[in-house]
Amino acid sequence: YKYYYHFVLFFFQNLVIISSFSVSPPLSSFPLLSLSLPNSNHRHYRSHQHRNTCSRTTISMGSSESKDNGSDTAAAAATAATASSPSTSSSSSWSVANPNDGKTAQQTFKVWPLDEYNTKLLNEVHPKTWSNSKKGKGKASDSDGDKDVLVYDLVAIGAGAGGLVSSRQAARRGAKSAMISSNLAGGDCLNVGCVPSKALIRSAKLIREVRKAQQQKSNTNDHDNNNDDEDFGVNIVGSVEIDFPQIMKRMRKLRADIAPIDGHERGEDIGVDVYQGFGRFVSEDTIEIVQKGKENEEEEPTQIKFKKAAICTGGRATLPPNIPGLDKAPYTTNETLFNLTKLPPRMLILGSGVVALEMAQTFATFGSKVTVLVRGNTLFPRSDPDAGPLIMKLLDKDPNVTFLTGASITNVETLENPVDYEELPLMKVSIDHHSTTSADGEKNAEKTNIECECLLVAAGRSPNVENLNLENANVAYNAKKGILVDDNARSTTNPNVYSVGDCTADVPRLTHMSGEMAKVVVQNSLFDDDWRLSSLVVPSCMYTEPEFASVGRVSASASTTDDNEVEMDVYMASFEHNDRSILDSDREGYVKVFCQKGTGTIVGCSIIGSRAGELINEVTLAMKHGIPLEGIGRNIHCYPTTGESLMGCGLQLINSKWKL
Repeated sequence: YKYYYHFVLFFFQNLVIISSFSVSPPLSSFPLLSLSLPNSNHRHYRSHQHRNTCSRTTISMGSSESKDNGSDTAAAAATAATASSPSTSSSSSWSVANPNDGKTAQQTFKVWPLDEYNTKLLNEVHPKTWSNSKKGKGKASDSDGDKDVLVYDLVAIGAGAGGLVSSRQAARRGAKSAMISSNLAGGDCLNVGCVPSKALIRSAKLIREVRKAQQQKSNTNDHDNNNDDEDFGVNIVGSVEIDFPQIMKRMRKLRADIAPIDGHERGEDIGVDVYQGFGRFVSEDTIEIVQKGKENEEEEPTQIKFKKAAICTGGRATLPPNIPGLDKAPYTTNETLFNLTKLPPRMLILGSGVVALEMAQTFATFGSKVTVLVRGNTLFPRSDPDAGPLIMKLLDKDPNVTFLTGASITNVETLENPVDYEELPLMKVSIDHHSTTSADGEKNAEKTNIECECLLVAAGRSPNVENLNLENANVAYNAKKGILVDDNARSTTNPNVYSVGDCTADVPRLTHMSGEMAKVVVQNSLFDDDWRLSSLVVPSCMYTEPEFASVGRVSASASTTDDNEVEMDVYMASFEHNDRSILDSDREGYVKVFCQKGTGTIVGCSIIGSRAGELINEVTLAMKHGIPLEGIGRNIHCYPTTGESLMGCGLQLINSKWKL
């Protein structure tokens, strides 16, 4: 996707519409040219080569920044809401040579080691001496007496996917916009989500390819084995050695290379007033920005007013309650996993969702002995019923991966907790789980104690809604689900406040959903439009090997929102007979397309395969624009490609209607 988006971004950014207004006109006078590009779970619409384009010219088009599960962690506001307060170190920039910087990065922002790459990252996404004064893009208020309060058309609280897209798109389209960044700009996506995880996944995939070639060569030396189609002709001498510190160093470098596109300077160049600090509501139209270290000082926090506000504070890993010893244990979440400098010999993962499975396979490939705790009997119980068992079977082929079903943790005991954060701790975890050792296959209860150096908690996400003083703004929310919104992404209780991304109740918690919601919010809040969340067709993809992608309803008897079962026809094509899959010696997986019974109307799709994330986009496009399955069947696909399996599903439907 990346290269496609870079091309599109380059093309549209060079169609610059320069407005010769000396004073910004009303928003209604701007023509609407909204560019609504597709999203992906990678960093999309970005290219650091285009960092300096589209500075202060008025561009009436859609956003070019959209990311992954971006979040500013509201729960960490008390410690991470660092703004322009003076640093304890003398340098105006983060420095490897300054020991105080390393301590601050680790304790306040959960970033370590502070090497040249993490230094570059922090200087982009949380500059040490960023000033919140002398902001000039908001309009001075005439109603606040002697107070110098700026009024913005749109203020975004949070600097993840939602905050970046909404504030920058608003600025490009002529609005006076501001963004408040409490932790690290780029949110989860850049810092602790899609970007670092995909870098590790790429390294792991390369390792598996090398091992696969090595194993196949070994197998063909057995004359009783006729595996000529499995022998790629690659002769690897010796063992495959894994350099985990180098793998992590590569990840940090690539993350730092991407960081400038999310940086504060980039936002200011586009036309956004970027504030560094924690934003919280004072009233229904006013936000104050609290700077770390000045909470108890007499100096008043910076205050700004808004006509419209977008809450984009994201989410965080959920810490399951009522597990004795867990809260005091040195557990790991996605916020700290990518700081590892030593490979944990044993990893225990609490959870069996996307993050859990991606990292289980990745770290098992690196050499960790990984145990995955599955709460139920299978993976993804609410999804395609064939998907969970097949994915578990395929991942379980790795001898370093073990699944425990019906599992629950009863106790966590910390055995070692080193002071040096780069050293690995040691924990003993007590687990109740199912056992299938009985002759009749009945699942019996069993108790197990497992010692591990890494306990990864990946058991869901919680919205960051704490400490925002939402009551002051009359914004209704549910602490477990998030901010309550209508179909326009608008607060159900304050029509001037909107919500974007993981902090929002009842929306998919995906990066590309955050990016698309931000476009919806800008369009509805500033241009009085009626874009609806219910109109969005949102695919998802898990980047294991094979990948698992889905969109829409993916079970033969799925319940709709009004609790009525929808009957479906299912069309399935296995990669076992796909020529490209045969040539790649990669035949595992399938394509399933779900249609409204008796019609070609597509209501969902489920794909397991090495290119599932690419294939799902064709179905998503068809669903969005009402193209029936017959249309995919009649569409010419390149040969040989795995996409022909989708065409095959369409041909099944077409052939079923043939008559003599």
